[in-house]
Amino acid sequence: MITIKIVQRKKKLSNGLYPIFLRVTKNRQSKFYKTPFSSKESEWIASTGAFNRKKENYFQYNRLLVKFRERAYKIATDLEIENPDYSLQDFDRSYRITFNPVKNDVFAFFDEIIEEMTFAGRIGNAKSYKDAKTSVQIFHKFKKLSFREVNPAFLSKYDAFLRSRGGTDGGIGVKMRSIRALFNKAIERGVIRESLYPFKTYKISNLRGKGFKRALDFEEIMSIINLDLTDNPHLINTKNYFVFSFYTRGMNFADMMCLEWKDVDSNVIYYTRAKTKGNFSIAIMPPVQKILDYYRIHGYGNKYVFPLLFREEYTPTQLADRKHKMLGIYNKELKEVAKLCDITKNVSSYVARHSFANCLKQKGVATDVISESLGHQNLTVTQAYLKELDTQIVDKALEVLL
Repeated sequence: MITIKIVQRKKKLSNGLYPIFLRVTKNRQSKFYKTPFSSKESEWIASTGAFNRKKENYFQYNRLLVKFRERAYKIATDLEIENPDYSLQDFDRSYRITFNPVKNDVFAFFDEIIEEMTFAGRIGNAKSYKDAKTSVQIFHKFKKLSFREVNPAFLSKYDAFLRSRGGTDGGIGVKMRSIRALFNKAIERGVIRESLYPFKTYKISNLRGKGFKRALDFEEIMSIINLDLTDNPHLINTKNYFVFSFYTRGMNFADMMCLEWKDVDSNVIYYTRAKTKGNFSIAIMPPVQKILDYYRIHGYGNKYVFPLLFREEYTPTQLADRKHKMLGIYNKELKEVAKLCDITKNVSSYVARHSFANCLKQKGVATDVISESLGHQNLTVTQAYLKELDTQIVDKALEVLL
């Protein structure tokens, strides 16, 4: 059974009004579809899903809302005739292709994806889409942008616009990948035809290779590990985080922040990398064990290993805000650690991961083992090696760093 209703969402817009959506519910799951309308709470009748007399042009607007509802019912009826077991996803696909009033607007589709990501707790992804949307809006200077307008020429001009504002290959690549991901989602959902895809001509791959990953060599890493912080006790946590990351195959800051004691076995750490969803089981090296022992005494005493999250539960937004704040402190203090070690390179949180790979290479460890240890799964060659490797090989390879 499907239920279709026009509703006023509770999240207020920047203009103080509340957006009006078409809500479709099937098997206790709902999807929301944006309409061109918004209103004050006092202008809306929730029980009937219509504007009251306080809303200017309420009669005409209500007639349009009825059309939205009728169109949705027609799609549902056609699907029911074709396949009585159709899913909400089937309805979604048909609705977007046929009647979605914002299907041609890039900015509106951006908003849909941002809302979905936020609802799913994928705050980092939501922020990437939001940043890309804002940047394109500044460049485009118009309220609406159709997918057809975003062609290779548009992207090239946008690229030049970003460079004129000091953009680098890395920063431009981040925004372009968000736009590309938006197109892929639009094609996947039937919002646009594949023929409109502009990235067959505009190659994001051309943005790669001009920058370089910063890495420390083994001697520099050892200088950090052996650094005496008697006169700088405020840097103890920062040093520990960096050393821990290095000896756990470059575990990134977000994963360290959320690492729980239940993920730590007697001699192995188990975790899923948030960025790639890859699963890792990492043998606990003596330097890591020393750090774990330290935080069993000096941690917050909650479920988290490191004193970065002082509460047990966070909403996705609160977690993202906390990560942003603590990562900023970490990167700032890493600069102090580097200075004390007479390291002139720009040291940041990612340097531990890059340095890990660099030091293995220095020690003559095979490239395929390095790929396995980092969890790379996006290259065909790497994937072929992954099938033949065993975690014990990687763990044994790490012993050369001790």
